[in-house]
Amino acid sequence: MALYTAAQAPGYVMAVLADGNTSAIGSDQVLLTSKHLFDEMRVGDTPSIPRLQELMRNIAEEAHQVIKMNPIAKTAEPQSALALMVLTPAGQAVWAHVGDARVYRFDGETCAMRSNDGAYIEHLVQQDKLPLEAAKRHRSSKLLNNALGNNFNAPFVTAGYHDGLQAGDAFLLCSDGLWQLFKDTELAAAVARNTPRQAAERLISKAGERAQGKGDNCSMAIIKLVEQPKEIPNYTIQKMRRAV
Repeated sequence: MALYTAAQAPGYVMAVLADGNTSAIGSDQVLLTSKHLFDEMRVGDTPSIPRLQELMRNIAEEAHQVIKMNPIAKTAEPQSALALMVLTPAGQAVWAHVGDARVYRFDGETCAMRSNDGAYIEHLVQQDKLPLEAAKRHRSSKLLNNALGNNFNAPFVTAGYHDGLQAGDAFLLCSDGLWQLFKDTELAAAVARNTPRQAAERLISKAGERAQGKGDNCSMAIIKLVEQPKEIPNYTIQKMRRAV
């Protein structure tokens, strides 16, 4: 996972979470591709949500193609799930995910949004004409599994956004090794009641207890929005300097 600022777009921040399967090849490539394309991004006066969603689709597609080009991919089949989120200076959050990674938005201790496989399942039913029950079991099939680096299937990107961010809003990007072990309300409470570092440490510890040695890797990125500190007036600074 990583947090990036945009080289040519001040005020923009991207959070990335990549969950690899057999090796770090897939997840490392996702981080490299995300930073490269985010650094190339140029924006106008007004942030464009469709443009940011297109950026995320481009990141997923390019990382997918490069993973498949790796010589090791012929035998090891490295793959990666992906979660992306961009925060804009206009108080917007734009996110996307591929595969088993998830994006959550919390309003205090309430889970206001959680990404899911619904759009991908609908795609399999509508476009590939699969029976609904077969589409729901896509994660058990190499042919249907939605992941970057899958030799059988192009990645399907689910995207969304939220306007009007304010202090108290929080986001969680995480791997299936975390979200499969917790209720949405538990995750919301853990993030709301702790600093991001404390929340991550406590969730990892509890995940280990619940998995009883059988869990998957537990990766996450937590972003909490707080009030911007008020600037200290110049006269106050001068008084402080005189006092010193």
